[in-house]
Amino acid sequence: MIKINQLKHVLSTRQIVMMSLGSAIGTGLFYGVGKSIQLTGPSILLSYILGGIVMYFILRALTEMSVYEPNVGSFSHYAHKYLGSWAGFFCGWNYWFMYIFVCMLELSAAAFYLQYW
Repeated sequence: MIKINQLKHVLSTRQIVMMSLGSAIGTGLFYGVGKSIQLTGPSILLSYILGGIVMYFILRALTEMSVYEPNVGSFSHYAHKYLGSWAGFFCGWNYWFMYIFVCMLELSAAAFYLQYW
C-alpha cells in the first residue's frame, strides 16, 4: 500500500500533452463533427484546417503578449489595455458566456451518448 507522503507531485510532458488533448477533444466536438460530416462530406476538413491555422496564429500572438507583459488576469486584460475598455468588457463576458454554452453542449452530447448506449 502506498502512503500519501510517498507520492510524487510531478507530471511528465507526455501526461500534460495527453491531458490538454483530452480537454480539447470533448464529446461535443465528436458529436458536432459527426453531424457536419453527414451534411457536407469530407470538404469539412478544409474548414477545420483553415480554422486551425487561424487559431494557431491567434494563440501565437497571445503567447507573445503574455511573455512580453505577464499578468494574473485573463486574456481580456490585453483587450482592455490595447483595444479599449469596451473590447475588454466584451471579451471577458463573451468568454464567460462561451463556457456556459460549452458546458450545456457537453452535457447534451454526454446525455445523447448515454442514451445511445
